[in-house]
Amino acid sequence: MRRDRSYIGCSRAAAARFGASFAVIAAALWLGGCSTAIPLPSLLGDGDVTGSIRQSVSPLSSALDSEDWRRAKSALSVALDPQGNGAPVSWDNPQSGVKGSFVAAGDAFPRDEKICRAFLAELGGSTPAQNLRGLGCRDKSGDWTIADVKPSKKA
Repeated sequence: MRRDRSYIGCSRAAAARFGASFAVIAAALWLGGCSTAIPLPSLLGDGDVTGSIRQSVSPLSSALDSEDWRRAKSALSVALDPQGNGAPVSWDNPQSGVKGSFVAAGDAFPRDEKICRAFLAELGGSTPAQNLRGLGCRDKSGDWTIADVKPSKKA
């Protein structure tokens, strides 16, 4: 029994072109999947933070976080105000347990187009107790910054 194979000779070339085209399209679809982002739930839980590193944002002490420093800076501004009475100004952060106080340690004086004043500071609470001596300066906008701070034997 003889089969008519006339269509087979033509179809081998067409089949090769079809196979090559199919392989290119399949590879494009497969590689295109690499750029698709699908959010998957964590296998380790809901993303709870198990620990953190306290990052210091304070020029006063590495023991202060941003909220401690915000509260301390307000107290420092009051204590260093040249119009103030020179009394100690206390601050605390109930959330962290850190607390402290500032007292001016001399008269205000001009320095580099700023008003500066020396101060003594005490830090304590949930942080190791520290006694510090420093210099705060107020710029034209009224913001106080710490120009210098170092440990002191007694505040």
